[in-house]
Amino acid sequence: MTPNLLRITPELSTSVATKTGEVLQLLARIARDFAPATFANSLGAEDMVLTDLILKHKLPIQIFSLDTGRLPPETYDLMGAVEKHYKTQLTVFFPRADDVELYVRNQGINGFYDSVTLRKACCAIRKVEPLKRALAGKRAWITGMRAEQAATRGNLAVQEYDEGNGLEKFNPLASWSEKEVWTYIKENNVPYNALHDKFYPSIGCAPCTRAISPGEDVRAGRWWWENPESKECGLHVKG
Repeated sequence: MTPNLLRITPELSTSVATKTGEVLQLLARIARDFAPATFANSLGAEDMVLTDLILKHKLPIQIFSLDTGRLPPETYDLMGAVEKHYKTQLTVFFPRADDVELYVRNQGINGFYDSVTLRKACCAIRKVEPLKRALAGKRAWITGMRAEQAATRGNLAVQEYDEGNGLEKFNPLASWSEKEVWTYIKENNVPYNALHDKFYPSIGCAPCTRAISPGEDVRAGRWWWENPESKECGLHVKG
């Protein structure tokens, strides 16, 4: 589904209103009971819902993004649109230059295509290590993950303990459907990535993201050459 094909029904609008109230209550509780808390904004559609709620309601929750150095131009355009729309400045974490240089020197600029091991090593350098710096000193972090996004997320809980990073992890949109996400975005005039209108429901690094065909899983365009049961970048692997 692309945003332009969404038909907002009264039932869908009511469902979103109810769930939005629940998410706001949860975010307020996180800000109160788990300060300092931070939100990992990957600038996907779900993340833009949470960005809008946090900034619109002036919740004391930090927002950060990871710039891997391989993001699509449309994602950078969205970063600029977010800053302009909300009159804010994004906090952005980058991979360590020495680690990226060593990887490229040894594996080549696109070595991540050669094996799952090398792809995960690239993700570890460009995403996982910067995330650990972003989460340092925090008591909780928030994501925009949804349970129906992928086979690896089917049992996603709203709240869980992240043993790998040593803090609480919240997924406020765990029970939301894709239609509910886009209903919120449309009804609240939230900026979003232009690639979503070109059949990119899930957007990561440019070399590892493609458009999907009708009927495919929403994350079928991410690391499409790998087994769907194990496709994750390492940011959300338990343990």
